[in-house]
Amino acid sequence: MKRREFITLLGGAAVVGWPLAARAQQSKVWRVGCLFAGSGSDIPGDANFEAFRLKMRELGYVEGQNLVLDVRRAEGDFSRLSALAAELVALRPDAILAIATPAVSAAQRATSSIPIVMGPTADPVGSGFIGSLAKPGGNITGLSIMSADLSAKSLEFLIDIAPNAKKIAVLRSPNPVHIVLLDELSAAARGLGLTIVPIMAATPSDLDAAFASMATDRYDALVVLADPRLIARIPKLAAEAGLPAIYQFREFVKQGGLLGYGPNLAELFRRAAVYVDRIFKGEKPADLPVEQPTKFELAINLKTARALGITVPPTLLARADEVIE
Repeated sequence: MKRREFITLLGGAAVVGWPLAARAQQSKVWRVGCLFAGSGSDIPGDANFEAFRLKMRELGYVEGQNLVLDVRRAEGDFSRLSALAAELVALRPDAILAIATPAVSAAQRATSSIPIVMGPTADPVGSGFIGSLAKPGGNITGLSIMSADLSAKSLEFLIDIAPNAKKIAVLRSPNPVHIVLLDELSAAARGLGLTIVPIMAATPSDLDAAFASMATDRYDALVVLADPRLIARIPKLAAEAGLPAIYQFREFVKQGGLLGYGPNLAELFRRAAVYVDRIFKGEKPADLPVEQPTKFELAINLKTARALGITVPPTLLARADEVIE
């Protein structure tokens, strides 16, 4: 065989071989275990999870073709999380997406080798999930929703809409992150001349008693700390109690809450998909800095304001990212 013919033949083999190799890589079916502390209908539930699914599709991962999503939900019963995390680990996923602090904690206990993407979590450093935001250092990375001025801004917005409020109830659960948030709220309240009183509701069944105590003790307004167990009926209960309330996510406002101030959850779920993609492409969680939201959104429900007899200041309306009529 002549030298030129040999080179041509070799080049042709390479052209044929590379697409075959690429197709072999594309033929891998990637598996993501998805662990929810709450249910599919709660605030970080299916509506925002769909944003994760769509972003994964944009990145080239299609369910039924090269992607499997194994979903487990604790339905607000955190005692189930350890068993559910163990189920997911047994399926040997390429990554685990853990929604909310209790789910991340359960996944962390279940595996130290499978990459875990937090999507999103309140205080990953304080919870012991990562060494630092810049250098997680283990098998966990992803999204944090902590922000130093989030609590202070929430109180400021609440006082803007209810200027006579002085005694503020804070609805919380046993979630350990709520201790940190309460400290932040208390510090911000002192600067505004407000009194902050935590009201515990460990489960949804405790909500009626919690709101009854707020009525008895005559609170002026309410701050609701996000938790997978404490969401479904709260806007309705707050309205029945006549309490102006602010929530950590604007999704509550769509359910009838007065004010919502916090990060865009759908965007955080999309960012979680980017983390999963980067891990699939070979990057290590230990080296992927944890992201914090750069933008917080204010939402106002004018229908709820009218029902409470509140006139929303034009300056507050001008600052709103979303106004529900």
